[in-house]
This record gives sequence, C-alpha cells and structure tokens, in this order.
Amino acid sequence: MSPDPLRCIVAAFGDPGHVFPAVSLARAMASRGHEVLVETWPQWQEAVEGAGLAFASADEYQVFPPPRSGSPGAGQAAVALMPLLEKFKPDVVVNDILTLAPALAAEKYGSRWATLIPHLYPVQAHGQPFFAVGALPPRTAIGRRAWGMTDHLLERGLLRGRDDLNAQRRIVGLPPSERFHGGISPELALVATFPHLEYPRQWPDSVHVTGPMPFELPHPEIELPPGDEPLILVAPSTSQDPDNKLVRSALAALAGEAVRVVATTNHVVPSRPIEVPPNAVLVDWLSYSQVMPEAALIICHGGHGTVARALSEGVPVLSCPAAGDMSETAARITWAGVGLSVRWSLTGPRSLRWAVAEILGDPSFSEKATEVAAWASKHDGAARGSVLIESLTA
Repeated sequence: MSPDPLRCIVAAFGDPGHVFPAVSLARAMASRGHEVLVETWPQWQEAVEGAGLAFASADEYQVFPPPRSGSPGAGQAAVALMPLLEKFKPDVVVNDILTLAPALAAEKYGSRWATLIPHLYPVQAHGQPFFAVGALPPRTAIGRRAWGMTDHLLERGLLRGRDDLNAQRRIVGLPPSERFHGGISPELALVATFPHLEYPRQWPDSVHVTGPMPFELPHPEIELPPGDEPLILVAPSTSQDPDNKLVRSALAALAGEAVRVVATTNHVVPSRPIEVPPNAVLVDWLSYSQVMPEAALIICHGGHGTVARALSEGVPVLSCPAAGDMSETAARITWAGVGLSVRWSLTGPRSLRWAVAEILGDPSFSEKATEVAAWASKHDGAARGSVLIESLTA
C-alpha cells in the first residue's frame, strides 16, 4: 500500500484493446490503497465493477478528424466531464491516448495527469519510418537520411493536429499549446508494450515502457481438439473483420495439416456458415489464459493486446494486419524475430499455410518469443505504472 493514498480517475476509450489495459492499471492502483474511478463506455460497467472498481459512464465523441461545427468533440466532452472532477476531486487523471477530453478536463481542473498508451509508442523518431505504415527501420545511414527528409511532411500534419487541438482547448477555456502530440501528457506517459517491440531511440524522460497491462473477462473453458499435434489459435480482431475472412482462410489453410486448431469469431456473427475441418473447433469466445499457454502459434490481425498476450506466454505470432496500427505491430513482430506477417490483401489459405509451416519449422521464432515471456515474468506493467503515477504526485 502507498503511504499516501491518491484519488485517481482512469479514463479509457471503449474498445477492448484500450479499456482492458486501463482496467488492469486501475486495479493495480486500487490494490496499492488508492481510490480509483474508471470512466469508459457504458457497456463495460459490469466488467469494471466486477473488478472491484468504481465506474462512471463516458460520452462518446469524435476526436480524429475534428468534428464538424455543432458536433460534439473533445472540448464539449471535457466541459461535460468537469462536474465529475469537481465531485471526485482527483489527485491525478490518467487518460487513454484516444481519450482527449479527460486530459483537457484534468488540465482545466488543475490535477496532475498521465497518459496510458496501450500499444507501441506512436511518436516518430527522426530518421525512422512513419508510424503505422508498417515499414522496417532503416539499416544504413542513407536510409536514415532518406526518412529524415520526410520530416517536413510529418510536421505539416502535426501542425494541423495542433491547430485542431487548440480549437478544442479554447472551448474548455485553456490557453493554446505549442506542443505536438498534445493528447500525451508531458509529465508522464506509460507505454504498455514490450521493449523488445520498440525500435531504438532517444526516449523522453517522461515516457516509460512499462510492459503490457493484461486484463481478461472470465469465461468458461472450452474443449480443445484431441491429440498431440501443435495447437494453433486463430484469434481475429473484434472490430476489423466483419466477414470472418481470417478465420475462414486459416481453417481452410490448416485443414488436413498435422496440427490442431482452435478458432474464435470473437463475437463477430458470421454472415454465412464457416466450414470447420475435423482437426479444428470454432467458438464464439474463449479465455486466452486457457488456450494461449497450450498454443504453438497464434494467428491474428495484429491487435496489440492479442500480440502482447501471446508473447507473454512465449508463443510466436503470425500477423495479418487489417487496419489502423496493426501494420506497425506486424512490422515490429518481424523485426523482433517473434513471428511473421502476411499482407491483408494476400491473406488466403496458400499464404497462411506457407507462413505457418515457416514458423513451426524454425525454432528461432519460439526462442525469441520465450525471451520476451521471460522478461514479462519479471515485469508487471500495471504495477510499474502505479509506481510511476505515485512518483508523479509525490
């Protein structure tokens, strides 16, 4: 328990990849004797309260691109959030990187604020590729200079983003900011990923790679396919594959192969039947904590939460990035040697069958993933984040 209990609001965007790390951090804070309130979308109230935490419902609003005139944006949401802060009187507010309103409200209220980044650090370093394009880092001075020449293109976008942010700050009654990436706290940013997936760079003093912050909803165990063959888990995104393309392709690729397959639709209801071969089972949802320790390989879209859970168990990853920052995560998987990736446009049975054989046939992928798991066993991301928040308010 901390000698000085804090009052803390942890605010999270409502997608599982964002709300689960936030709940993990909040639970760790509460275990250290702090009073914690989680603010997120209403569908997570039962999960938050089931974790023993106080809950507040968050309004949904548009951040990027900035809302049209009259549409609710981060500024209006921050103003609406002020009564909660005045009632709860937080010592510190932790905003998820996609929740700008709590950051603005915390600054207006006058509390300390930190930012939780539940994936790779998205701020581009000089001489490195644009974030989210999925390019590997340059290996030569010429390559670094080439990427460095794109800085002016990046700055143009950052200037526009800063202008959009300052428009929201005016609504809250805050002065304009000269900072880029104004939704990330200049005091403390918690990057909940593995250092093995971060390219070498000069880190700001306020930014700390803590390790992932896992959280899982309880779910009954499923029956695994019988046999001793390697077990492959197909774990698609909850939001980026409405036609279940990854599950369909993976089941077709591995039918008749000397493997066992567990696939989940992750609550994405199939629009048409999915053919399941004899060596596989298909479920609507499952517990990663049950299946991942048994798996020899995870096939996924490259969502950071799924990748982090797999590597925590020492399991290599085959990523098929569909959207957003998944391409970036896929590039880091390849760079770190913990798996391979297949372009989404090429994600068919033939390419998946080849990639699975490549990973299972090369022990270096499993060895690298085991190294990450060994690090994870000694580094609790949520506990480390809690200590850093306590230091921020000391």
